[in-house]
Amino acid sequence: MSGLHEHFVLQLRLHLRNRMAMVYGCVFPLIYLAVFWVLYRHEKVPLVRHAGEWLTVGVLGGASLGLPTTLVGERERGVWRRFRLTPVALWRVVASTIAARYVIIMGAGALQLGVALAAGMPSPAHPLALWAALSVVTLAFIGLGLVIAALADTVPAVQGIGQCVFLPMLVVGGVAVPVAALPEWARQVSAFLPGRYAVDALQACVTGAGLGAARFELVALVVIGLAAGAAGAKLFRWDASQRFLTLRGKVWLVPALAAWLAVGLWAGLRGPAVPPPETAVALAPPPEPPWMKLTDADIAGLDFRVPSDGGVVAPIAAADDEPDENTTLLLDDVAAALPTWSPGLVADDAQAVRNLLCLCAVPDVVQLSGERYLPLLVLDYLSHRYPKDRLVKLLTWIALHPDDGTVLLDLNELGIPGVVGDPDQVRERAYLYALKFVMRLTGRKPPGR
Repeated sequence: MSGLHEHFVLQLRLHLRNRMAMVYGCVFPLIYLAVFWVLYRHEKVPLVRHAGEWLTVGVLGGASLGLPTTLVGERERGVWRRFRLTPVALWRVVASTIAARYVIIMGAGALQLGVALAAGMPSPAHPLALWAALSVVTLAFIGLGLVIAALADTVPAVQGIGQCVFLPMLVVGGVAVPVAALPEWARQVSAFLPGRYAVDALQACVTGAGLGAARFELVALVVIGLAAGAAGAKLFRWDASQRFLTLRGKVWLVPALAAWLAVGLWAGLRGPAVPPPETAVALAPPPEPPWMKLTDADIAGLDFRVPSDGGVVAPIAAADDEPDENTTLLLDDVAAALPTWSPGLVADDAQAVRNLLCLCAVPDVVQLSGERYLPLLVLDYLSHRYPKDRLVKLLTWIALHPDDGTVLLDLNELGIPGVVGDPDQVRERAYLYALKFVMRLTGRKPPGR
């Protein structure tokens, strides 16, 4: 065992001395965390609902890019050929490599969690279970990294093959984009990708019922990880002169691929997924939101004295008013982005509608060219998303409570330029647009032009 221990310690020392390896191992996971914070910064509880996602991205980067890059780079420099001359069994070398990478990736995960907690994220519901789940995810993806290292002849090839695995898992594998937001075909594809199971298992330990709620996901990861690890070990190469195309034993790739296929088919036979972990343990339905208690008298009591639609404040284009070409392009881009725009999808319906009203308010404050066309787009989107009676109550609630919740001051992520410095200006415009939308939905005459 002394050889295994010595190689393990050597791997850790080399990692700590390698600046690029430290960037991959420490800086990139924090960048992933920062990206998720930016995307979901408007949520009242930061980061916690997406912990499974950013933890999985960090593990996936360290295992599918960091590990094979290190292995193939050392093979190209002749490090592994010299190891072969030592009286150490192959399994000891591979085992110590896996152990060292496990420590590196788990350390990066701990760093992510520490920064997230410092940023205001509440503590995980099941800390020990999270450690266990993160260990399973890490070892499963390390097996994947061994396969990538076996397939790649050079470091640039690692980057190409790694991205072919990394990017599909982000986009259609339920890692960067929640499964619920994917189209039906992508949900079917995600069942064959381990990233989905990693996210669900980790999230169950952060906000859900723990390991018991993720038994299938953990078993799926173990199956995929063992098959990939066995294939990677069998195809392990000592010398850079050995090329994959001339390598014997390529049949070992079959069980690695079969594991992905079997897990996907198994998931399909299980039927639709159970409710998300954070809702599966709910013992009682949530209380009725206060805006649902509004009456027709509350709506009729609103002060509908608002500026003209054709004025400078809170303008709305007439139905027959055609936008210019640049405004049309902007409206098309915003309309395409709205269904997945995170501020409009927050769990609190009143806050979600308030965020959508900011799409009218911010351009109005900064006097964006074409500002008068955005309210029609927003009202149309809201009308398709909410039943009319619920939408009227939501807008009425916002008009009655203009200082509640939060408002957006910057819409650059939607391609809408300009930043508002005073949130009170945005609240005022959101209040006015809420009233104007209520007037249209209830049949009241829009203010004169």
